[in-house]
Amino acid sequence: MSIYIFIALLNGICIVISRTLNGKLAQQHNAFYSSLINHFVGFLFLTIMVLIFKTYLFNFNEIPLVAFIGGIIGAFFVIINSYVLPLLGVMLTSILAICGQMISSLVIDLVNGAHSQNVYLQLIGIVLIIGGVSIHFIRRTN
Repeated sequence: MSIYIFIALLNGICIVISRTLNGKLAQQHNAFYSSLINHFVGFLFLTIMVLIFKTYLFNFNEIPLVAFIGGIIGAFFVIINSYVLPLLGVMLTSILAICGQMISSLVIDLVNGAHSQNVYLQLIGIVLIIGGVSIHFIRRTN
């Protein structure tokens, strides 16, 4: 179990580094350019990995159409992040993204019927994050 926790933490580190690099690229060019470069390099990397590990045995006709929406959402995510990160900073952008993930995760779990005993604690956590961000903005404007 601890290896999975480590991998999840490593994933978080990779997300912040990727966001930071995309934000810097967006400052030099724009958010769309940053997203294009991000996805092009990612495509090249994944193509190499698929060729190395020979994991390309699939049929496009068998893939449900809704599965392709993930790519659109991923591109949208990179564009938004590349735009707001230089304006808000890495920490605030990350906190707000995590808050958005918590809200959407809770909604998806509730819609899918995954009733957790911790729903109220999760809601309190979301409210605390939003409260903390609000305090940050109040202090910043004063």
